[in-house]
Amino acid sequence: MKGGGGGGSGASAYGFPAKRRWRGLVIGVLGLVILSMLVPLVFLLGLYNGFHTAGYASDSQNSKPGFQPSHVDDVIRKLGPTLPKDVFQKYAIEPKKETIDFIHESQEPKGLPPPKVDALPKHTHENSTKVGGRVQSPERMMPMDESGKPCEWKFGSYCIWRQENREVIKDSMVKKLKDQLFVARAYYPTIAKLPTQSKLTQEMKQNIQELERVLSESTTDLDLPLQIEKKSLKMEATIAKAKSFPVDCNNVDKKLRQIFDMTEDEANFHMKQSAFLFQLAVQTMPKSMHCLSMQLTVEYFRIYSTKLELSQAEKYSDLTLNHYIIFSNNILASSVVINSTVSNSKESRNQVFHVLTDGQNYFAMKLWFLRNSYEEAAVEVINVEHLKLDDHENVTFALPQEFRISFRTLTHSRTEYISMFSHLHYLLPEIFKNLDKVVVLEDDVIVQRDLSALWSLDMEGKVNGAAQCCHLRLGELKSILGENGYVQNDCTWMSGLNVIDLAKWRELDLSQTFRSLVREGGSTDAVALRASLLTFQSLIYALDDSWSLYGLGHDYKLNVQDVENAATLHYNGYLKPWLELGIPNYKAYWKKFLDREDPFLSKCNINP
Repeated sequence: MKGGGGGGSGASAYGFPAKRRWRGLVIGVLGLVILSMLVPLVFLLGLYNGFHTAGYASDSQNSKPGFQPSHVDDVIRKLGPTLPKDVFQKYAIEPKKETIDFIHESQEPKGLPPPKVDALPKHTHENSTKVGGRVQSPERMMPMDESGKPCEWKFGSYCIWRQENREVIKDSMVKKLKDQLFVARAYYPTIAKLPTQSKLTQEMKQNIQELERVLSESTTDLDLPLQIEKKSLKMEATIAKAKSFPVDCNNVDKKLRQIFDMTEDEANFHMKQSAFLFQLAVQTMPKSMHCLSMQLTVEYFRIYSTKLELSQAEKYSDLTLNHYIIFSNNILASSVVINSTVSNSKESRNQVFHVLTDGQNYFAMKLWFLRNSYEEAAVEVINVEHLKLDDHENVTFALPQEFRISFRTLTHSRTEYISMFSHLHYLLPEIFKNLDKVVVLEDDVIVQRDLSALWSLDMEGKVNGAAQCCHLRLGELKSILGENGYVQNDCTWMSGLNVIDLAKWRELDLSQTFRSLVREGGSTDAVALRASLLTFQSLIYALDDSWSLYGLGHDYKLNVQDVENAATLHYNGYLKPWLELGIPNYKAYWKKFLDREDPFLSKCNINP
């Protein structure tokens, strides 16, 4: 019994509790399995609901009393930056851009509510793009007017145009600092006189000196130091303190007048500087072209050869050929003139070009025209400074002269550009003693048509066949020409394309006439203009307008049809086609005759 009772009590003591523990473990494991399946499901459902709320929840849902974001929302916010940006806002915030850009006013739907502003992202530098120096808004960004209200979506809206075409201001902070400095300087004399405000006086003085130092080293916002915002706020606070004291208006008035005078003087300085730099840019040979001349000169002395030059020498004085004269110290310009003339001629074998240049560019010119052939045309390069002429010990090189003449009245003003022969042109009969007729081309001219008809032109006893400029008549130049000695209603003439009868020139001794007229008035430009106009008084044969069109170096409004139909185009004026300042619409006519394959052009980085 004892044994059985002991066994029974043992079963009850150890068997039943062990059984209950086993059942508890089973229930616990089952509970964990169920929870392990439910937790991912709940998390996924919460993630979906969280995104749904972020993208589409109305304001009323979020504005309920007691509304608090759940723990799942916190997790989503932490994970948010790793997800694609604006996946849902792209489609949920505003209508597609195409429906805005192409709506005509008559087709615009009325009464459309504007997109909700509070759903839009704030405008930052990160969500804006720059195109052509202008700030372009992202598709989802709502343009605002000056008061901060959203623009009304409609065709031709100035508000939207202003936002899309807003200029990027690169010196807004610099301007703000200058304004603060001006105000501080105006208040400082008054504050400095207050004995009780020595601390404020010292503070203003330090801020003024600090801003002066910063602005002396900075012209744009990018030049400013990193802590400039704090300095600006510090100055602003100092100015606010100064404004709380009564200020002597005379001091402020005196300082503002001083600032005004300084600003006016600065504007005048920049205007004069701009005019000087423009003159420098248009009258100085570009660095790349100077490089070309130097490179060719060095190469000439390295591999000099006279074979080709000697083979063409017999053509230089052949009276049966057509002789062209070009005065130039610009290798590319003279090359374009010759190339355009030859390219548009019917027979290049009959053409001879005489390029007169100075000693500095002589060897470079020679090598260029030895390296580059122009079909069967012959090219002679002449160093003017080495010419030996009767009664002329030293001959100096000179390009054709250009004159800008302005007329001002009480009601209107106008400006005319004319180009004239230089003193060197009046030596042509002596330089080319064996020639009777030549065509003179300036180096800022291109040819678009065959010029052979000029050699059979009957000039009716005149000496100079030239384009006439009837916009400017001799009577309008009384201050230069004087009162008498000419027909006041006669038109002025232009150099550029000129047919010269050298035989008639020698017969009338026009070179001596020019020298006499120059001696009468001195050596000013006005005297040279007067001498040129009066030398050919009644001796100008007016070429038909189709032969020459001038003004491509200053006139932006020439008719395109006239430009394309003219036999020659004359880029007279400051804006030559080989300069960066050249008029873009006319550059293409010049560039197509430029030989870009020569290795010296790439070596000197020449790309007009």
